[in-house]
Amino acid sequence: MITETATAVDVTALQRRTLGLLSATQIIGGLGVASGVSVGALLASSLAGPWAAGLTGSCAVVGGAVLAIPATRLMRTGGRRPGLVFAYLVGALGALLVVVSVFISSVPLLFLGTLLFGGSSAGNLQSRYAAVDLAAPDRRARHLSVVVWAAAVGAVAGPNLAPLTDRLLGRWGVPEYGGPYLFSVLAFALAATVLFVALRPDPLLTAGGARPGAKAVWREAARTVRDSAGARTGVAAVAVGHVVMVGVMSMTPVHIGGYVHDHGDLLRVVGLVISIHITGMYALAPVAGLLTDRLGRRPVIVGGIGVLVLACVFAGTAGSDTVRLSIGLALLGIGWSGTMVAGSTLLSESVPVEQRAGVQGLSDVIMGVAGASAGALSGVVVDFFGYPVLTLLAGVTVIPLLARVLR
Repeated sequence: MITETATAVDVTALQRRTLGLLSATQIIGGLGVASGVSVGALLASSLAGPWAAGLTGSCAVVGGAVLAIPATRLMRTGGRRPGLVFAYLVGALGALLVVVSVFISSVPLLFLGTLLFGGSSAGNLQSRYAAVDLAAPDRRARHLSVVVWAAAVGAVAGPNLAPLTDRLLGRWGVPEYGGPYLFSVLAFALAATVLFVALRPDPLLTAGGARPGAKAVWREAARTVRDSAGARTGVAAVAVGHVVMVGVMSMTPVHIGGYVHDHGDLLRVVGLVISIHITGMYALAPVAGLLTDRLGRRPVIVGGIGVLVLACVFAGTAGSDTVRLSIGLALLGIGWSGTMVAGSTLLSESVPVEQRAGVQGLSDVIMGVAGASAGALSGVVVDFFGYPVLTLLAGVTVIPLLARVLR
């Protein structure tokens, strides 16, 4: 439903401009997120041991979930712009605290900084929903997937910039692994500035989806999801896909560290594998969007589940074979993309427009908590049982979702 606020603007032109702007900030934000994520597990492991590697990843995911709450409230009452700007600014503060933690070798500050760093992920994830606000029904998945795809440019380049920023900033006295996070500070600050200046008119305000003074946002969102079978399936698809992806991906750098021991080589191999994984997550998102619009939401979710299982098989049996591991991580990203694009689209169109922001935020909170739990447990599983067992458990996780989608 487009409200009277849209009568003064050309909605088609505004949607086109909004997609371009969101895509640009996704590139910038993706650079910052991937730069930090690619070395986060290694940084935590160097400061506190392998157990902290998974916990640090969990902090970032928990941060994304927790910070989605105030960001969503800002969107529900004031539109997309204040919520997205808030998320990126908090992410910049978190990245800065991580840099400080490296200087003083403080594990608690590292965890706090990584928690706030998750705000940047909340901004990137919430941007996909902004692409749906003014989209025509038969193009919702494609428009959402365009914004998801744009993140690939920054996300693929980010891990490969890590060795460069680590080396260059190291010459200026920044300790090992601090350089990539300092780069993240600059990227998030730039993304927030661009959105603050240019995201006008606000797409959610134009669509009539913001409600100034709205209260009980989360109670209404939970009730809306409870009453919609499509919304429940969408939430489940997004959450389960994220659990599998985070659980396996977060411990892959540590697994690589088990057979690559030179620091420079380790950063390069991790950067390459994570870049391949992130390419899988984002590069084929438009294909997932096109298939979702043409074949339907549920068939693409089922396809994503199948690819996730195949990814766990490849990664879990890779051992020290980096090529096989890379194939597994690429498939992991593709499967995540299918469940994310189709699940997010199904969720968005299954609820009234005035409830979308709250329901979308609730979905991201659930997704974040589920992913954080997977990240925390992944470190323990790898520490006690090894990486192959982790991938086996991750593959089994999709069974309840498959049963729900097929029934």
